[in-house]
Amino acid sequence: QGKFTLLRDTRTDGSFLVHHFLSFYLRAGCKVCFVALLQSFSHYNIVAQKLGVSLTAAKERGQLVFLEGLKSCLDLVFGEEEEQPGQPSPLQFLSESTSDLKALFDFVRTSLTPNGSDSWKGPVLLVDDLSVLLSVGAAPVAVLDFIHYCRAAVCSQLKGNIVVLVHSNEDSEDEENELVVNSLCHHSDLILWVEGLATGFCKDVHGQIKIIKRVSLQLTAEPDLIQIYQYKIQDKNVTFFARGLSAAVL
Repeated sequence: QGKFTLLRDTRTDGSFLVHHFLSFYLRAGCKVCFVALLQSFSHYNIVAQKLGVSLTAAKERGQLVFLEGLKSCLDLVFGEEEEQPGQPSPLQFLSESTSDLKALFDFVRTSLTPNGSDSWKGPVLLVDDLSVLLSVGAAPVAVLDFIHYCRAAVCSQLKGNIVVLVHSNEDSEDEENELVVNSLCHHSDLILWVEGLATGFCKDVHGQIKIIKRVSLQLTAEPDLIQIYQYKIQDKNVTFFARGLSAAVL
């Protein structure tokens, strides 16, 4: 409880981790607020069904609060957003001159604050993917402020967890994105860094994952624990193995 997990991908797609955490927390009985900025609801629902979870059923019973970022963006841009009285769109900054993400934070806080009838085990905020906010005009400072306030509300006050995916490319000239990624790395309790193979594409090894447990955050003067595995994504699960020990190689 109270942990901030950063999912980072470089030269590959780390979305399989998002699907894992989404199905994992729903099966565990947690209240989940999913800020989905990258894909549609039907996409996440189809993958979740393969993993044995129904997002539609989770929404209907109030366990899952789903923000479909693609639809909200289009509705705002074309003026079709149906605003409820006193409740602006979570992505209101798109139609304003300032890149203030307060409305998005209010949406998260309202979604995860328990009411008397809730019996869920703990709140979880899942964001896929944070880099999209920069692409649609949010300032890096606004994005980092949003995450800071979410950590204060979800991790500290509600004793819940936050899982955020960001794309990164160390060779990229997108300085704003790298600034956000590096800042988040400093504050994360756990970093799952998925990278494409340096040698290129391989049919039996899809990439490697670096697991960084931030022991140094606990001020114990100990170095971070780093484990590196390679993986292969299959239809309904992912196989992990030590580097160079793929079944195809052996």
